[in-house]
Amino acid sequence: MSNELIINSTQDGERIALLQDKRLIEYHFDRNDTAYSVGDIFLGTVKKVMPGLNAAFIDIGYQKDAFLHYGDLGENYPSLTKWVKGVQSQKITVGPLKTFQFDGTLDKVGKIDSTLKKGQQMLVQIVKEPISTKGPRLSTDISMAGRYLVLVPFSNTISVSKKIVSKSERERLKRLIASIKPDNFGVIIRTVAEGREVAELDKDMQNMVEKWDKLFQTLRTAKPNDKVLGELGRTSSMLRDMLNESFDAITVDAAPMYEEMRSYLQQIAPDKLGLLKLHTGKVKVFESQGIEKQLKTLFGKTVTVPGGGYLVIEHTEALHVIDVNSGNKSNQEGDQEATALHVNLSAAREVARQLRLRDMGGIIVVDFIDMKSAESRKKVEDAVRDIMKHDKARFTILPITKFGLLQITRQRVRPVENIVTGEVCPTCGGTGKISASILVTDEIENSIEDLLVTQNQSGITLNVHPFLHAYYTKGLVSRQMKWYLKYYKWVKVMKDTSLGLTDYRIEDEHGEEIELHSAAAAMSRLQDREIEIID
Repeated sequence: MSNELIINSTQDGERIALLQDKRLIEYHFDRNDTAYSVGDIFLGTVKKVMPGLNAAFIDIGYQKDAFLHYGDLGENYPSLTKWVKGVQSQKITVGPLKTFQFDGTLDKVGKIDSTLKKGQQMLVQIVKEPISTKGPRLSTDISMAGRYLVLVPFSNTISVSKKIVSKSERERLKRLIASIKPDNFGVIIRTVAEGREVAELDKDMQNMVEKWDKLFQTLRTAKPNDKVLGELGRTSSMLRDMLNESFDAITVDAAPMYEEMRSYLQQIAPDKLGLLKLHTGKVKVFESQGIEKQLKTLFGKTVTVPGGGYLVIEHTEALHVIDVNSGNKSNQEGDQEATALHVNLSAAREVARQLRLRDMGGIIVVDFIDMKSAESRKKVEDAVRDIMKHDKARFTILPITKFGLLQITRQRVRPVENIVTGEVCPTCGGTGKISASILVTDEIENSIEDLLVTQNQSGITLNVHPFLHAYYTKGLVSRQMKWYLKYYKWVKVMKDTSLGLTDYRIEDEHGEEIELHSAAAAMSRLQDREIEIID
């Protein structure tokens, strides 16, 4: 099974696609204007204490106050508070906690109003990004994630991921970490640490200790609402969490991002530098990898299931609903139970993929086709669990009810990814009218002749709809070749699926746009002209 990470840089941020055997299984959009990411640590100010909710609202500079529940304070909150006060008052002058005296543990069943006061400053970490009308969710259980380990200050506990099942391996990792961890720091050993040598784990540990020292230095002079320590960007954090032996390629299409990724890989996995590639082709990286087409087909309200059937996906404020339909598959098999099982098994795999792809969280209800057999229902449940075991988010799956409903709860950390798949017609711009399509080839011919002869251009590129691309490039003596024989200059013809049938764009040898014909823009100009005449 091959894994590829494809990163497309845009003006608004980075589009990140994870492909598994060329199929899209994860998609993220890391926006440039997002200043609040999971893992970021802020010096917040208590704005309001809510005893009825046993929670408080914290100001960290976001337009909506962040939410902090008493249960998210963590048992080491008194020690954290003592340390923060000591650092800001300059009484604590070193970052390591070797000589720091803990200040007891927090009462698990205490009350928020006896712990926090309005106006109090506190160190908080974002555990859930702002979703819908809600602000970020916070915790004071500070942690710093590395590739193999998670460093937890004010603790001495060493925990091992439950996914590492070998007893001997768990004991080996605990012994190794106990020998290299700093005093008064706890460690969570991640699944990817399985089988790793002490040198790799120690390097990861030192990187996290450096993060803690950076946090300490920033906190000494931090003002309320300041970001004290920023988490890695979405791209780098995906690399950190997912990079393994099955990765075949990491492709980026922007030089600055390439250098950033190269630097990060040099730090965490120098042996993986050969996987990093810079896409320099004329065709956009998402287009060349077939990702654009997958995005349009996988994020719609209706999603086709391979092997027959389709899903209808609805998003609401409270939950997500997925309806499984058999489609024309219902006519292909005589046994109704066999048909239902076949479609449901295929749908189960696609449902698990959609949850991860759209990053759907909260409550998900899947309405499978009714099955009478308990054995069939168990097979479908097992299929969902088997595929979702690769999902990094925490989830719970309940048995299928007698009504055919499967209930899933999945960790919601970020807003659900949603791509608008309905488009305004690129040819008419929603007006319902286009210029006569039969004239577009004449317009292109005139433009080419004007550029090559009158303006003496060379090395130009014509971008057109795939239908027009075939019109100009196919045949024994193509029209593209006829241009060369006529003007003694080669015109490169590229297909662009984002263009309408009667649209085209011409670029010079440096890739700069020198002519754009858009039917929508032309129709808009024509309407403006009609209005002027009427006026």
